[in-house]
Amino acid sequence: MNLESQLAEGVAALGVSLPEGSAVRLLQYLKLVEKWGKVYNLTSVRKPEEMLSRHLLDSLAVLPHIEGPLVADVGSGAGLPGIPLALARPDWHVALFESNQKKAVFLQQARIELDLKNIEVIGERVEGYSPKEKFDTVISRAFSSLSVYVQLAGHLCKEDGKEGAIVAMKGESPEEELKQIPEQFAVNKIFPVVVPSLNAKRHLVFIKRK
Repeated sequence: MNLESQLAEGVAALGVSLPEGSAVRLLQYLKLVEKWGKVYNLTSVRKPEEMLSRHLLDSLAVLPHIEGPLVADVGSGAGLPGIPLALARPDWHVALFESNQKKAVFLQQARIELDLKNIEVIGERVEGYSPKEKFDTVISRAFSSLSVYVQLAGHLCKEDGKEGAIVAMKGESPEEELKQIPEQFAVNKIFPVVVPSLNAKRHLVFIKRK
């Protein structure tokens, strides 16, 4: 099966709708990650078909569960899940936080090459950043433990009035990490997510300020 068919089947299995032309751009993004992966140490996954399931579909799997239009991707790395989310939802504004300068350079390059006008790359440490407007969803795929994540990035999330959500993408359900969450935060919900063509467990953890 070629990558186009694999992506189409995966998106259909997730029940996600993509705007016209975004599937082509998702595969263009995959080629950029493959091209620059070794130079910028973006990912340990090298085969495009594995990247598609472990990176693209894994990122798109969160779409039915999160809210926009303001989304922060903390510790974005290669742009995951932020760039797939931005391609799938061009009406959202997605901020990619990445303090590693090499990776931030790659993210800027990807933003330019993919003409992603709804992407903002913030190449600084998240704990020192003061947003002009707080985010509806703050999400992280592989940033740190839950306790460190909420302490460093929790201030990015909306709280009064319309509440935002702090979301962590995890493999196994992180039972030990849940016990270490600071008392000013509380787990709102946690549930498994099935990613097509990926034989591994995935969970989403939703955290709110008390």
